[in-house]
Amino acid sequence: MLAALCWLALVGLGVIFVQFVVSTDPMAADTARGLLPPGSGRLLGTDLLGRDVLARLLWGGRRTLGMAIAALAVAVGLGLPIGLAAGAFGGRVEALLMRLVEALLAFPSLLLAMAVVALLGPGVGSVAVAVGLAAAPAYARVARSAALEVLAQPYVDAARAVGCSQWRILARHVLPNAAATLVAFAATQLGWVLLNGAALNFLGLGVRPGIPEWGIMLAEGRGHLRDGPWVSAFPGLALTLTVLAANLVGDGVQEALRPR
Repeated sequence: MLAALCWLALVGLGVIFVQFVVSTDPMAADTARGLLPPGSGRLLGTDLLGRDVLARLLWGGRRTLGMAIAALAVAVGLGLPIGLAAGAFGGRVEALLMRLVEALLAFPSLLLAMAVVALLGPGVGSVAVAVGLAAAPAYARVARSAALEVLAQPYVDAARAVGCSQWRILARHVLPNAAATLVAFAATQLGWVLLNGAALNFLGLGVRPGIPEWGIMLAEGRGHLRDGPWVSAFPGLALTLTVLAANLVGDGVQEALRPR
């Protein structure tokens, strides 16, 4: 977990302070220096148009991670209250909310996200909303399960016996005791939204071609895997390691927050 945290911290600092790390314009093209291998004047080489891969990787990481964090906020913001309300109030409220969640889960998540992007139009914001909406049903189900587990505990019965309202029980007992599960699942969903956001950008449904972003960089480099594999390899490796680190941190957070 320590290595995963270090990687996420390194990526975060790199994309936040990118202007201090690289001085090259990620959009500056020089076709005379196209497809230079790593180390030949550029640390990570250049792409077909002679643009610096390192600069594009860091600037693209800012868009990719920003999109993923926004998508995760949408998923948690929608899924958490729906799941908690379904678990806490039961009956018709639970039936209505969970049927809605199950209907959304019946659609393939990427297809649902693509449909939302088609409605909203292309752009980083649209991708964030689309991926967040696609991730919200799964988070709602986890939140409901976590709420039901806590609500079955004897101290919740004691709280009801002394006259606590359902809202007070949710705020005072359910949320604190379900925090380990909810935070850990949110951390693992970060990897999911990263992959699906990059996939939508790879398909050309997000940012415009040429704009630095990890999914777009993968798409731009796929035609040069034989003569310039580094164009796709570095954004692919960054995406893979970031998703893996998010999953490892999620497991570590769940273990750390688990009641002893």
